[in-house]
Amino acid sequence: MKIYTKTGDKGTTALFGGTRVPKHHIRIESYGTVDELNSHLGLIRDQDINQHYKDIIMNVQDKLFTVGAILATDPEKAILKNGKERLNIEKISSSDIQVLENEMDTMNEALPPMTHFVLPGGHQTVSFCHIARCVCRRAERLASALNDLEPFEANALMYLNRLSDYLFVLARKLSSDLQANEIKWIPEKK
Repeated sequence: MKIYTKTGDKGTTALFGGTRVPKHHIRIESYGTVDELNSHLGLIRDQDINQHYKDIIMNVQDKLFTVGAILATDPEKAILKNGKERLNIEKISSSDIQVLENEMDTMNEALPPMTHFVLPGGHQTVSFCHIARCVCRRAERLASALNDLEPFEANALMYLNRLSDYLFVLARKLSSDLQANEIKWIPEKK
């Protein structure tokens, strides 16, 4: 199978279902940013961190492919002529979202209460988490804008929202695990 198709040479690409759209279409920006996020998660997973975190991240990466597929599907072609869904995969479920919430609750129990914003950094692995969190927020903003134009499954958008929270808590937990200095942001008074 060739990787290059030459069909996008004029700045368009095909959605799942065959519809061609400009490569700068918000739908492409949305799932492209989810793909970018997935790559950042791979970088975190490659770090010397607890295997449990790696397993959760691998699960998240799998779910992000599902989110990407949902975002890449033309809503006008989502249902086939025989009445079946074009995207014949498990969607994002409430239990997928619950996994992230449970993980955050468990990590938070081991962390000191947050009293201030924290400056990103302190350790390279922690910084990777903060970058992934920011990319996740961007993916969520783009997906939210897309959802306003062409609504899609609510759990996919909810998953991105919860994932950015998870990545923040993971960054804090990794700061603790790696004994990195978590620097509080304390604004200067006038």
